[in-house]
Amino acid sequence: MKSPITNKEMNLIKEKKILVFRKEEFEYTHHSYLCEDTGETFTDTNLDTLNITQVYNQYLDKYNLPFPEEINIIRKKYDLPANKMGLVLGFGVNTYRNYENGEVPSLANAKLIQLAKSPASFKTLVQESEGVFLEKEKDDLLRYIDSLIIIEQKNHFIIDFNTFVLGESNPDIYTGYKTPSFQKLTEMIVFFTERLSPMKTVMNKLLFYSDFLFFKNNSFSISGTRYVAIDYGPVPNNFNTIFETVQRNNDIELKGIDFGDGYYGEQFSNITNRVFNPELFNQEEINTLETVLARFKDSSRKEIVDLSHEEDAWIVNFNAGKKMIEYSYSFGLKHI
Repeated sequence: MKSPITNKEMNLIKEKKILVFRKEEFEYTHHSYLCEDTGETFTDTNLDTLNITQVYNQYLDKYNLPFPEEINIIRKKYDLPANKMGLVLGFGVNTYRNYENGEVPSLANAKLIQLAKSPASFKTLVQESEGVFLEKEKDDLLRYIDSLIIIEQKNHFIIDFNTFVLGESNPDIYTGYKTPSFQKLTEMIVFFTERLSPMKTVMNKLLFYSDFLFFKNNSFSISGTRYVAIDYGPVPNNFNTIFETVQRNNDIELKGIDFGDGYYGEQFSNITNRVFNPELFNQEEINTLETVLARFKDSSRKEIVDLSHEEDAWIVNFNAGKKMIEYSYSFGLKHI
């Protein structure tokens, strides 16, 4: 960004600040551009969004309120427009859409949204609603909700298994304020497998840099994956179980390679006719994957491990006892 005063390029600076939101103080990493000639700082719309989103995320996490992505998913589950969804819950016509776009709901409204997450509970809300639907619309919606109740009962094991692999589903600082998505993580693995066929150690770093780079720019991760600091750098928590599950689902193949001198590794390989599905991602998420690919495609296993060992995300948490890594470390990434 150029200074509006001198028209010279300005440097991006980051500093810890306190912002009061709903009468509470929250510490966040404030981003701004510094005009070195005048000493003045400036922000643009993107930085303002990045700054305020950090505070909103902390507030939502503190009170276990639904994040915008979850609010959007709940509505889409019932295939309803935002205005109808809001009216069923007793909101204003535009309120639900505003929440999907990032406005923080009140505690009372958040509880109603969370209640709607359960088809059985939402069915009661629809039954009690008046003047929202035509009679046939209401009957069709109720039948559809009944089908969702049956499907969720059948998929209970799958939900529990995903929780076992990726951890609790509630977004927090360790998930990058995203609900963990095994489906998106799988596609990220397929993306890098198609293009690089990396070794397992390298794949771990590619996933880490992708999620953390996206958080650095947006205050959200891509996949909601939790990462932990181990000897060979930052890796997805339960990465061996994750990769074995992705292989068992016939999304990739892991091939053992003997390099000699006692070194044995596993390499990701494509499955015939299994290609990356971009429809699960927005364009900025795809751009992030491409950026990580371009940055590390020529790096050897040792090089990418060494680079990851220079990241504070790994240094601090490894030395503290191989701890889980907060996504806030993304703002200090050194190598991307």
